[in-house]
Amino acid sequence: MTGRADDQGRLPFIEAPAEAPVEASDEQPGGRVVRVLPDVAAIDRTFDYLVPVAWEEDGRADLVRPGSQVRVVLGGRRVGGWVVDVDVEPPDGVPLRPLAHVGGLGPSPEVIDLARWAAHRWAGRTANLLTTASPPNRVRVLPPPSSTEPVPKGPDRWAEGAFASPVSVLRLPPNADPLPLVLAGARRGDTLVVAPTLDAVGRLAVRLRRTGVPVSVLPREWAQAASGGVVLGARAAALAPVRDLAAAIVLDEHDESLREERAPTWNARDLVLERARRAGAPCVLVSPCPSLEALAAGPETTPSRAVEREGWPVLDILDRRDEDPVRGGLLGERLVPVLRSVGAGVGGPVVCVLNRRGRSRLLACDGCGELARCEEHRVPLVQAEEGALDCPVDGVRRPMVCDACGGLRFRNLRAGVARVREELEALTARPVCEVDAETPAAEVAAADVLVGTEAVLHRVDRASQVVFLDVDQELLAPRMRAAEQAMALLVRAARLVGPRSRGGRLVVQTRQPGHEALQAVLHADPGRLVEAEAARRRLLGLPPYAALAQVSGAAAAEFVDRLGAPEGVDVLGPRDGAWLVRAGGPEALADALASVERPAGRLRIEVDPARA
Repeated sequence: MTGRADDQGRLPFIEAPAEAPVEASDEQPGGRVVRVLPDVAAIDRTFDYLVPVAWEEDGRADLVRPGSQVRVVLGGRRVGGWVVDVDVEPPDGVPLRPLAHVGGLGPSPEVIDLARWAAHRWAGRTANLLTTASPPNRVRVLPPPSSTEPVPKGPDRWAEGAFASPVSVLRLPPNADPLPLVLAGARRGDTLVVAPTLDAVGRLAVRLRRTGVPVSVLPREWAQAASGGVVLGARAAALAPVRDLAAAIVLDEHDESLREERAPTWNARDLVLERARRAGAPCVLVSPCPSLEALAAGPETTPSRAVEREGWPVLDILDRRDEDPVRGGLLGERLVPVLRSVGAGVGGPVVCVLNRRGRSRLLACDGCGELARCEEHRVPLVQAEEGALDCPVDGVRRPMVCDACGGLRFRNLRAGVARVREELEALTARPVCEVDAETPAAEVAAADVLVGTEAVLHRVDRASQVVFLDVDQELLAPRMRAAEQAMALLVRAARLVGPRSRGGRLVVQTRQPGHEALQAVLHADPGRLVEAEAARRRLLGLPPYAALAQVSGAAAAEFVDRLGAPEGVDVLGPRDGAWLVRAGGPEALADALASVERPAGRLRIEVDPARA
C-alpha cells in the first residue's frame, strides 16, 4: 500500500493483503484481553476484545500493543480502532469477541495519553487526535536508528541558552535564521520541531540534512521518526512519534496554521508545551511577534536592538486622515508614485494586499446617496461582476438600479480586488495579475504587479515591495485577536521583501498611523504591541487571562441550556447563532464543557476560537 500526505492517519486496512478472517463469536476463547477505542464518530468509549489464540502461534499477536491499529466487530459491522491498553481485566460475566484484524503499529502509549488530555482540553474525541497521530501507511517493523556523527557546535551561544529554561519564548526577527536553534536542539538528543507550513518544513529539512543531522519529515517518514533523530513537520507533528524527546521547538508559534480548524480545535503550540512538560524536556517557542499565550507560558528572550532592527524591513506609513474617505478612492495620492515606480526595483514584483473579493463590497447611489441593500435581508449588496448586484446572504442577483430613486450610477465606497486590479492597471500602465487559488503559477511568476487577498502572500517567494491597501480593515476587524493577526500578516510580508539592508520595504495605507501594531513594525519592536494588547485583554477578561469556547450549530441552544450557569463560568450570547462560554482557565473550561451531555443534532464546540 502507498500513502500520500493527505492520507495521514487513515487506517490502512482497505488495501491490506488478505489474511485469514477471524469470525466474531459469542464464545469465550482463551487469550489476552486488550482495550480498543473504535474510530466511530458517535462513540467515544473503549471496548474489550480478545487476542485470538491463533495469532499467538503465527506471530500476529506481537503486533498487538498499545497504539496498534486493529479492526473489530462492533454493532454488527467491522470498524477500525486503536489498542489503548493490553493485558486488561475484563468485566465479569461479559462475553468478549476476538479482534478481527491487526494492521500495524500506531501511536505510543505516551502519545495516547497526550491525545486523551488534548481531547478533554479542547472538548473533542480522542479518536480524532489518534487519527492524526497514526502513520499514513501500514508500519509493522521500525527501521534501525540512523547512525549519526556528533552535531558540531556553532558560534551562536544564544541558541544554546534558549534551552536553559523548561519553557522559553525566543523573539527572532522575521528574517533571522532558525537553523542554529534547531542544531542546538539536535545536540541534546531527539528533537521535535514543528513549523506552520509544509514549505518551511521542506526548506529546513534540506538544510539539516546537509549538515549530516538525521531528519524525519512527517507524515511520510513516520516509521523513521519513531527510530530517533530530529523529527520535523507541520501542525500534525505535535503528535509525531519521538523515541526519547530531549528538546522541542515550535517555529512561528503565533501562526494560525498551527491551529486545527476541525473539532477538536487543538493548537500545536499548546500540545507541544504539554508534551515537553511530561517528558521533562525544554521547549522553545519562536516568533517575531510572540502571542500573549506564549508569553504567559515562559520568559521571553530578545536579541539586541541592532540585530532585531536589522531583521525587519523599512515600513512606510501613508497617513490618509486628511483625504476624503469617499471621493479619495482606495489608491491614495501618496501611493501613486510608489506604484508608478514599478520596474525600478530588482527584488521581485510589487504585491498589493486587499482582503476584499469581487468588485465592490459597498455601493451608494450617486444621485441620492442611498446605500445599495437587499430588500429582504437589509444587508449591503456586493458587486462581484460588472452590471449586477448580489445578496451575500442567499446569492440572489439583481440589476444595478437604486431602489430609492431609480438611479443607475453608483459610487464604490469599498472596492474589492477585481475593481482595484483595473485601477492599478490604469495607474501603472502595465498588466496586473489578480491572484486567487485558481491563478496558474506561471502567471504569478511572470507578473510585475500582483493584487489579491492575503492569500497572495503565500503564492510568491519574494517581492520588492508589499503594499497593504487598507490595513485598517485588519486592525479594526471585530475580532479579539485582530491586532495580533494584522501583525502576523506584516511578518509574512516582511519575509517576502527581506531585511532593510537588502532594500526590504513595506507600505501601508491607514487612518490610524499610531496603532500599536504599526508602531511595533516601524520601530522593529514587537513589545510595543504586547503592552497595549495585554492591558486590553486583561481588562476585558480575554485569553490568556481567561479561557473561551464558542458553541454553535443546531443543537447549541440545548447544549447551553444544559450547561446552565456553573460557578466561575459565564455564558455570553447568542450572537449570530453562537454562544461564548468563558471560564477562569483552560482546565475549568474543559471540566465545564465535559460535564454536559451532548444533545442530538449538529454541534460545534470551538475552544480557543481564532476569529471570535
